[in-house]
Amino acid sequence: MNVADLAAENLTRATAAGLDPHEYQRVTAELTSVDDWGQAFMRAARRHLVRAEQAASPISTGAHCQVAARWFHFATLGPYTDRETQAAAEAAAQSAAEADAAMRRALEILEPGARRLDGPAFAGWLRGPADAYATVVVVPGLDSGKEEFHAVTSALLRRGLAVFTMDGPGQGTLAATTTVRPDYHQVIGQVVDALGVDRVGLVGLSLGGYYVAESAAHEPRVVAATTVSGPFRLDWPALPPPLRNILTRRAGSTRAARDFADQVDLSALAPRIACPLLVVDGGQDDISGVTCGEPLARLAPRGEYLLVPYGDHLLGNAHADWLPAAADWMSEALGM
Repeated sequence: MNVADLAAENLTRATAAGLDPHEYQRVTAELTSVDDWGQAFMRAARRHLVRAEQAASPISTGAHCQVAARWFHFATLGPYTDRETQAAAEAAAQSAAEADAAMRRALEILEPGARRLDGPAFAGWLRGPADAYATVVVVPGLDSGKEEFHAVTSALLRRGLAVFTMDGPGQGTLAATTTVRPDYHQVIGQVVDALGVDRVGLVGLSLGGYYVAESAAHEPRVVAATTVSGPFRLDWPALPPPLRNILTRRAGSTRAARDFADQVDLSALAPRIACPLLVVDGGQDDISGVTCGEPLARLAPRGEYLLVPYGDHLLGNAHADWLPAAADWMSEALGM
């Protein structure tokens, strides 16, 4: 993949996560090789940290730190090859750690009531009112993390919900020390215990959609769930090489990645999901080897399906068509 293709492929995802499209174009236009991606994005992140130090108000300082966290996160996203070097892995781990640190500083300034929660298999931030009527856990995907889905988190916070944005095994700040696992309900169980609540809603994005559906089938404290661009099934031999490379890195080996992919199949679990379930798909989200969410919505007893015909993967190009409706749906489902 050349520089222009890599930049174009990630444009919608980057802007949906809150990166300024003009700055994104400036940063990616300076790339001469896809191998420069991580360092270029880290330089952009550090420019925002400099702005944070020079800001005239705490609000501006916090805002710059928050933006820096997003740039640091996107520094971890590419490219992935089948000849992963130790230096590349170390750079990705450093970027994830700096994203985590920048977000910590941003929340300390902008939302001093935010609480950090860490466990053996998760790390994240609990935000929102202490007396919220319900709590939602936002679960990221294969190479995403808690610094990415600000629009989703903000939509839920505006509806008076408490929101826990997390990294799990193989994700975000935990990617360097843990690997992906298909039994994600074990992680969600730890999260709910740490939150100290008796029920939660879940929102899962990309592979996080599988994690959410798998958890809803096993964990009775999950009382509402939404998947966004989540896979119903993975077929390892048919997956595109870049996706297999990402999964290999996050699983720790090719064999572990193949075994993980073979277990991503909701055929038997979907009928066991007793809670309300909203499945959101984009009509332009067509990835070889990935079966999208329609069968999940059809097989789940209380499943609903929202298809946005022109939506891409994660529907970052169509927020107005699904995000307000999905946030309202979650709010109503948890308000019962």
